[in-house]
Amino acid sequence: MKSISIDIETFSSENLQKSGVYRYAESRDFEISLFGYSVDGGEAQVVDLACGEEVPDEIIDALIDDSVTKWAFNAMFERVCLSKWLNLPLGEYLDPASWKCSMIWSAYMGLPLSLEGVGTVLGLEKQKLTGGKDLIRYFCTPCSPTKSNGGRNRNLPEHDTDKWECFKAYNLRDVETEMAIKQRLSKFPMPENVWEEYRLDQEINDRGISIDMTFVKQAVAIDENSREKLTALMQDMTNLENPNSVQQMKGWLADNGMETDTLGKKAVVEMLKTAPEPLSEVLELRQQLAKSSVKKYTAMENAVCHDGRARGMFQFYGANRTGRFSGRLIQLQNLPQNHMPDLEQARDLVRSGNFDALTFLYDSIPEVLSELIRTAFIPRDGKKFIVADFSAIEARVIAWLAGEKWRMEVFQNGGDIYCASASQMFHVPVEKHGVNGHLRQKGKISELALGYGGSVGALKSMGALEMGIEEDELQPLVTAWRQTNPNITELWWDVDRAVKTCVKQKTPTETHGIKFTYQSGMLFITLLSGRQLSYVKPRMGENIFGGESVTYEGVGGMKKWERIESYGPKFVENIVQAISRDILCYAMQTLKNCFIVAHVHDEIIIETDMRMSLSAVCEQMARTPTWAKGLLLSADGYECQFYKKD
Repeated sequence: MKSISIDIETFSSENLQKSGVYRYAESRDFEISLFGYSVDGGEAQVVDLACGEEVPDEIIDALIDDSVTKWAFNAMFERVCLSKWLNLPLGEYLDPASWKCSMIWSAYMGLPLSLEGVGTVLGLEKQKLTGGKDLIRYFCTPCSPTKSNGGRNRNLPEHDTDKWECFKAYNLRDVETEMAIKQRLSKFPMPENVWEEYRLDQEINDRGISIDMTFVKQAVAIDENSREKLTALMQDMTNLENPNSVQQMKGWLADNGMETDTLGKKAVVEMLKTAPEPLSEVLELRQQLAKSSVKKYTAMENAVCHDGRARGMFQFYGANRTGRFSGRLIQLQNLPQNHMPDLEQARDLVRSGNFDALTFLYDSIPEVLSELIRTAFIPRDGKKFIVADFSAIEARVIAWLAGEKWRMEVFQNGGDIYCASASQMFHVPVEKHGVNGHLRQKGKISELALGYGGSVGALKSMGALEMGIEEDELQPLVTAWRQTNPNITELWWDVDRAVKTCVKQKTPTETHGIKFTYQSGMLFITLLSGRQLSYVKPRMGENIFGGESVTYEGVGGMKKWERIESYGPKFVENIVQAISRDILCYAMQTLKNCFIVAHVHDEIIIETDMRMSLSAVCEQMARTPTWAKGLLLSADGYECQFYKKD
């Protein structure tokens, strides 16, 4: 036996979407009902465990035999559930080294992250059976006890034998569909180094990160107390039954002389500039109530495992246009920042449940709880966190790729890119908190908004007007930035030409060391690392301005599979972010023996012995891959006893 394809159907009273698979499989009532498999591409079979059938011994042996490759679509689910089924100790899981995931392979090829979606896009003969969601809802999740069902809280095979036979057929077809996906993708093998990155990702997901659950529970209780008091205060001031209601609040504001179409965050900020008392106080209270800080704490409660660690928080290849990771469950990628000078004091007050002291010391308890979210993540006793991240990684990559020498000199000399950019744009020296320091903000927003072809609209969406930049200054900023960065601007249009030529003529092209090829209805962009970006069914189209554009199929802004329009600067953004991702993965491989517990964007969080050197970690992290000769990397970091933004 060389390989086995697996698909299982399970039951647990835990909500999989909220808890994640690690907590889900820890439930006391967790069990595997159906075990579908195929050995070495042979006929698919289903073992009906719920009805007393047993998985053959040679299949069980294969699960723990690292010489047998295990395949599944979203393999983390099967691997973690089977670890529990095999009675591995708490916190231990089957070694991911012998597991491969057809979902990850599909994502590498630019395909959706769902079995049904991949089957549809590839036009497979044997596709996932419809009606599966209803069967899963019926057999895999608890049901509400009623008189008609005899008060039971779970549906078993004997409660509907016809449905059970359909469920077995559904399980069998999933195995067949996964095998068909592998067969269809076989001529586009995923590089072994990307599989190595996936294995490391699985190890980090298995390892998890500790959560201070005493602190989390107190935060939830304090938030509830705060919301009750804020709501009561607003009710007293407005006489509204539900001051959280947008409709009721808009009506109250209108009755008091302030009309508004929306109560969105930006609109409330604008209204507060002119609102008289008591309207301003009510709007400020509403701002506090709108803080969604408790959602993250609740997500921690839902996802934490019995040993106090949260697992399964990272989706490898979650962003398949670039291959970047995306967040799951608690979503570390979008945690609020912390700016409080007395962070530790505030954290201690929350952990001890001292609501009165918090009320006395701080204007907004929801704001405090929001800033403290990161601090819920802690190292084990006797350990510390080392948090290290890359400095301006995308700015460095695009400068290196485009050959923008003045920018590379800034990085080489340890300069501030925002000051340097402003200095180049306005032809005067600019120093942070020094001479012409006011221009740094314009340099910063230009850097953030304009690197990938952005114009006036990008500056506005970055908040240029709110920062005090005048409307008539915006276009000159765009012009100045592009004139200052001619090589980056040239890179956009060189890539644009290379992509269009490749798609039109179905011929290989190359620019700046990046290769573009068309094969079997796919556009491939080969990065300097050797990894490829994949674009499904590319073709030429027309943009809203009547010009040429390249379109391809992918998951769009509405999370639906659709045709997406792109052009040079957007492809450059994909390329730069993909290279930045490859550098992060290279650093993670370099530091893989250092007990990485999490990573956020360009940052790595290591739980380690007190003796480990921060400078050594940063030095290792800043090592340049052999394929990125000339790229100047820099990593900085800090040590802490709870996670925070330094």
